[in-house]
Amino acid sequence: MSNLQDKAKLLIDGKEIDLNVYTGVEGERAVDVTSLHKDHGLTTYDPSLGNTAICRSSITYIDGERGVLRYRGIPIEQFDRPNPNFIEVAWALIFGRLPDKDELAQFSDMLTEHELLHEGLRSQFQSLPVDAPPMAILSAMIGMMSCYHKEFLFFEDEATLMEAAARVISKVRTIAAFTHRRASGLPFIYPDPSLRYCANFLHMMFSIPYRQYEVAPEIEDALNLVFILHADHEQNCSANAVRVVCSAQANLFASCSAGVNALWGPLHGGANVKVMEMLERIHKGGMRPEDCLEAAKDKTNPFRLFGFGHRVYRNYDPRAKILKTACDRVFDKLKLSDPLLDVARKLEEKALKDPYFVDRKLYPNVDFYSGILLRAMGIPTDMFTVMFAIGRLPGWIAQWKEQHFAEGAKIMRPRQLYVGNPKTDYIEMEMR
Repeated sequence: MSNLQDKAKLLIDGKEIDLNVYTGVEGERAVDVTSLHKDHGLTTYDPSLGNTAICRSSITYIDGERGVLRYRGIPIEQFDRPNPNFIEVAWALIFGRLPDKDELAQFSDMLTEHELLHEGLRSQFQSLPVDAPPMAILSAMIGMMSCYHKEFLFFEDEATLMEAAARVISKVRTIAAFTHRRASGLPFIYPDPSLRYCANFLHMMFSIPYRQYEVAPEIEDALNLVFILHADHEQNCSANAVRVVCSAQANLFASCSAGVNALWGPLHGGANVKVMEMLERIHKGGMRPEDCLEAAKDKTNPFRLFGFGHRVYRNYDPRAKILKTACDRVFDKLKLSDPLLDVARKLEEKALKDPYFVDRKLYPNVDFYSGILLRAMGIPTDMFTVMFAIGRLPGWIAQWKEQHFAEGAKIMRPRQLYVGNPKTDYIEMEMR
């Protein structure tokens, strides 16, 4: 709960206006301007909403200055454990606490029960171009679930939310795998109910008839960890898109489809693809890390250094630390090698010693190592953002739930500062 603890005063046109100040549980403070327009005809101006709290949330906490990320109060580092479980984290995000053994088993059983696509939805793949962008397919298919699961278009109880959440979280991996198989000209592989969530996804991605893909435990754990680290990140662009659409009382499927479309942007979910393309260019071009850093500092040079810095973090992204360790662990245990990982390690080592990057607090972010880890699993680059979306779904569902059930919630309708023509008369065609 946020507490009203203070007042702020706004002085404008010689008039003093009192505004409430709320304090969150971690001490962050917010000035309440909700009645500013109604009572005083004023609006606030904050392009990109970088300094505006649009909601009260209890899902995720970030302290960008200290490099802190917590899900439901639990530090993200505590989820980096033997046999990490993405479904356990999904439950915690959506329902506000870690599940007990029976709750986790029940939810896992629901995911298994709903892993198949309705045959009508599955047949939609045949009408899509084989080279269609995977994120376009994902968005369309999640939105189309509204056609096949109309019983979840309107509901007001958590039990029905659990049913709806189980369907979308389970089916999204089937949709993603089928998308890859169609683009590759391979037959669809149906889910195996004996496998856990991540292993089942990899089975659908890589098995072929009569030869089932053997999932290495290290790879399964790494994929669970990748999904966990992407599961939520406070009020980012896609989470905000989900909330905005939800505020119109749109259903869960439509809202999550909007989240996919927002995530598709290269400034959001597509960033790890940019990192991989950059590392590939550096490797093939034989560039030294020192040369890359110097080029990145030169504003006249077209070279861009992706994977460093973050909109929120002014410290080392805690997710990047975990992924770096996961890369080392997976590559060591499976005796893998990747020249791009070597390039990434050298770039990070040099950047963390360079005053230009240190002074500007440009540390590696989650995208810097996630692509390398996905590549080690055999995930093609054009599926990287889809993987991000699979991981982020529990967070979107949690954000949808919080928005949908919020007391007094209204449709989101920002104001604007109009800078167009003043009142202008219409001019007849012959006089123009």
